[in-house]
Amino acid sequence: MIKNYLLLIALCFFSLTINAQIINFSDVNFKQKLLMSDIYNSLARDSNGENIKIDQNNNNEIEQSEALRVCYLNISCSGCSDLSKITDFSDIYHFTNIEDLDCSYNKISHVDVSYLKKLKKLNFIYNETVDAQVSNLVNLEYLAGSQNNLQNINLEGLTSLKVLSLANNQLKSLNFNNLINLKEVTCSNNQIVSFDISGINNIEKLDLETNKITVLNLPDSPKLNRLICGGNKLSYLDLTKTRNLVSLMCSGNNLTNLDLKGLKIESLRCVGNNLTNLDLKGIETIKYLSCGMNKFTTLDLNDQVNLFELDCTYSLLTELNLNNCKKLEVLSSSFSNELTAIYIKNDYFSYSYYFGANPKLKYICTSEALIDHYHNLLKDRVSYVEVNSYCSFNPGGIYYTIAGNQKYDSDNNSCDISDSKFPNLNFQITDGTNSGTIISDVSGNYSIPVGEGTHTITPILENPNYYEVSPESLVVTFPTQTSPFTQNFCVTPKGEHQDLEITILSTIPARPGFDATYKIVYKNKANKTVSGSVTLDFNDAVLDYVAASPSITNQTTNKLVWDYTNLKALETREINVTLNVNSPMETPAVNINDRLSFNALITPVTGDEKPVDNSFALRQTVVGSFDPNDKTCLEGDVITPELIGEYVHYLIRFENTGTYPAENIVVKDMIDLSKFDISTLVPTSASHSYTTKISEGNKVEFIFEKIDLPFNDAYNDGYIAFKIKTLPTLKTGDSFTNEANIYFDYNFPILTNKATSTFKTLGIQDFEFSKYFNIYPNPVKDVLSISIKNDATIKSISVYDVLGQLVIAVPNAADVSTIDVSKLRTGNYILKIKTDNGTSGVKFIKL
Repeated sequence: MIKNYLLLIALCFFSLTINAQIINFSDVNFKQKLLMSDIYNSLARDSNGENIKIDQNNNNEIEQSEALRVCYLNISCSGCSDLSKITDFSDIYHFTNIEDLDCSYNKISHVDVSYLKKLKKLNFIYNETVDAQVSNLVNLEYLAGSQNNLQNINLEGLTSLKVLSLANNQLKSLNFNNLINLKEVTCSNNQIVSFDISGINNIEKLDLETNKITVLNLPDSPKLNRLICGGNKLSYLDLTKTRNLVSLMCSGNNLTNLDLKGLKIESLRCVGNNLTNLDLKGIETIKYLSCGMNKFTTLDLNDQVNLFELDCTYSLLTELNLNNCKKLEVLSSSFSNELTAIYIKNDYFSYSYYFGANPKLKYICTSEALIDHYHNLLKDRVSYVEVNSYCSFNPGGIYYTIAGNQKYDSDNNSCDISDSKFPNLNFQITDGTNSGTIISDVSGNYSIPVGEGTHTITPILENPNYYEVSPESLVVTFPTQTSPFTQNFCVTPKGEHQDLEITILSTIPARPGFDATYKIVYKNKANKTVSGSVTLDFNDAVLDYVAASPSITNQTTNKLVWDYTNLKALETREINVTLNVNSPMETPAVNINDRLSFNALITPVTGDEKPVDNSFALRQTVVGSFDPNDKTCLEGDVITPELIGEYVHYLIRFENTGTYPAENIVVKDMIDLSKFDISTLVPTSASHSYTTKISEGNKVEFIFEKIDLPFNDAYNDGYIAFKIKTLPTLKTGDSFTNEANIYFDYNFPILTNKATSTFKTLGIQDFEFSKYFNIYPNPVKDVLSISIKNDATIKSISVYDVLGQLVIAVPNAADVSTIDVSKLRTGNYILKIKTDNGTSGVKFIKL
């Protein structure tokens, strides 16, 4: 009996022991989740990291001993129905060996893991948690509790914590005391008012976006490399102690200033602040920049050579200079309503540039090679945007420079600093595929920008019979050679030669009753020093002399004379003349569309190797009003066929009619290669310093860099003059037309009028003059002699000026062998002789 009683007691005790090991779960969903664990899934793992089945004895219960085997537990319920989500988490305290716990995406209102002393990682994001007990978990390294309803959390004692993520809660403050190992904090979208990480020296990432922070205290934070603090109420941000910061996102605050000096920022987002200035000087590391919706109107990006993406949408920028941003792949400037110009001469080809909704955008400057690409990007715009390369005068992208000067060694003892300059030397450049021309400036300096590769530079003289150049050519390879590569050229005389040249320019057109101004330009093209005189013949009856500089030497009816001395080799001099034009009320009257004739002559002619350009005839049409930006062929609209294959002269005038000085002006002239020989183009005169560039076969650009042309009427005019030979294959009756585009900074180009000239004879040429007659001397001062070479009977002799007006007539000339031309004004004339064989003519010069 006693034995049976003792046995019953033992059985009861055993039963009680077994029942005591089974955990009685308050939440059936929690228990069911645990029972789902298996070696074939990763819900639970042991200390070796192996998947385990928690219900090891398959009794559909979880014993305490089974709970203690769990070191990793994932009871996340992402994608579960609400009915299967865990709401009561209190029985987690049985799992005291857990180191990694994920209970995210449930409906756990209270998370108490304070008993889990071994816990290293905790994730309870996307619950409905209002309270989390995590304090004094000294081993906890990772804590994620975002997307909950936490209003506060005690982080005391979490001395091992490295990562804290509490975004999208209702937190008003956080205390980081003694969290000395904290590296990453994310607590965006809360209600935090102030934030202080004093003493947290290991912090690397800080995300405080969308809070109510007015003060952000960032004391010594040497390891902080990413700071996200957008969407707060910050008016000041001290980054002086964050010397390793590489990413800063501070959009949507009240910042008025942002001091980034000394930082190596790679990504900056500062949209929607009150910044009046964004100083990025010296920061070459920036790759991503978003800075719209601020108050600054200028942005200096000269140092941002690594910039990959720029978003300045909704900015107040008026200009955007991206010339140095040679890696820029993405650009958005949309809705920047004040943006007028973008300088993007970075030689980078991208389709990810967006210029939509920029109503005032009128100019984009880019590399020559990308102009068509930008036209394509802009093709859907309603308003026109001018695209050219004239914001700067280098080719864009990576380029190298060949530069130097030219000296004239008059005494043949090699060029040195005392020798004079050699102006306007033509340099032909080729890399074997592409070729072009640069003409040095009037000071004898040149600079040639080129790309990578081998380039041959060859100087070309207008008159190779007079001079020779050393070296004859230059071969440079980049980047093998150091840039800039300096090469000076020395020009020496070949023998002794005399060759003078003269032209007349109309700088202010002739209008009835007003003063007209003219510039006489004369030059010694050869190497012999010469003294002589310059004569200007004009119709004194309709033009009154007003003034000249330098002063005239002598004045007679219809003639002004200036003596000159010691005109040296290559020297150019100018004479400015003012004449008053008769009004329609004077006698004789001058009216609109009347023609005025001027003839200039430079002596000595005797000994001159090319006497044809010792005289120059200007034919000018009187105007009532005039376009200040125009082009004129100085020989007039009708030119004698004797000038086929010879130089014709052009004058292009420009005027700044704006309200601000023009910093740069470019005159672009597309030469008709079917009518002109572009290799003969020579600049003859200009109002300001300039350089000349010839490219693409027929594109000529006269570049007035940093001209700073004023806008007031007294000083806002300029001009460029050049000469070019027509093709010798042209025929009588052929016309040639030329016009130019004038670019004032980044404004739309101004297209000049078309200057059209036609080669016309004064009659039909029935035979070649030189086969039957010879005239001498030519040039002539008093008497012109005519000798007969073949059997011919002269019927009449006529002399015409270049306007086609008859000035001498000899009707019965069978016995005439001389003509008195002493009373003719200086200039060019046509002698026509009528014979039994027909009529022919020849040009002569009257001294």
